[in-house]
Amino acid sequence: MDITYLIIIGAAMLASFIVGKILQSKFDKYTKVPLATGLTGKDVAERMLRENNIHDVRVVSVPGRLSDHYNPMDRTVNLSPEVFEGRTIAAAAVAAHECGHAVQHAQGYAWLQFRSALVPVQQFSGQILNVIFIGMFLLGGFAANLVSWDIVILTIIGCYGAMALFSVITLPVEFDASNRALIWLKTSRVATVEEKDQAYDALKWAAMTYVIAALSALSMLFYWVMIYLGRNDD
Repeated sequence: MDITYLIIIGAAMLASFIVGKILQSKFDKYTKVPLATGLTGKDVAERMLRENNIHDVRVVSVPGRLSDHYNPMDRTVNLSPEVFEGRTIAAAAVAAHECGHAVQHAQGYAWLQFRSALVPVQQFSGQILNVIFIGMFLLGGFAANLVSWDIVILTIIGCYGAMALFSVITLPVEFDASNRALIWLKTSRVATVEEKDQAYDALKWAAMTYVIAALSALSMLFYWVMIYLGRNDD
C-alpha cells in the first residue's frame, strides 16, 4: 500500500482521536458545571423552539453518549440522557445547538437544504468505495484484467468528491447552528455571560470534529486526483 496513503489515513485518525479526546474532556468538564437557571436540556430545547415559533418539533431522549442530533425527517430534536435530563452548561449548549438546526430547517436555511439533498449521494458514495476497496483487496492485480484502472480511479475520485463536498457543506451548517444557540442562550437569559463563554468553549471543539472530517475527505480526494494525473503523465 502506498506510504502517502498510509500517512494521510494515519494523520486523519490521529487528528480525529486528539480532537475527540479534547471534546470528551470539555463535555465532562461542563457536565459538572450547573446551569444557574436550573433548566434541563429538555427545558432549554423546548423553550428555544417555542421562542422561535416552532411548535411541530418534538424533543425526545435517545440512548448513547454524545448521540444528540436533529432529525429533519421526523422533526425531532434527539438528546442523549445526559443532555435531556442534565441541568448543566454542557446540556444547555448541546440542546440549544441541536435546536439551532431545527431553526435552520424552519427558516429554510440554504446550506442545510443542500446538505440534506447530499445525504443519499454521500451514503451511496461510501457504499461504492467499500465495494471497490474490498474488490481491490480480494482480487489484487487480477482486478486490472476485469476493468480499466482509470475507470476505477475516476470512480473513486467521484465518490471522494461527493464525500468531500458533503463534509465541506456541513461546516457552515454546524457553525451557524452553534452561533444561533449561543446568541439565543444570551438573549433569552437562559445563560449568563460567563456560562455563554463556557458553552462556546464546548461547542467550539464539537465543531472541530467536522473540520477534521472535511480536511480528511479533501486530503483523500487530492491523493486520488494526484494518482490519476500521475498515471496519465506516464
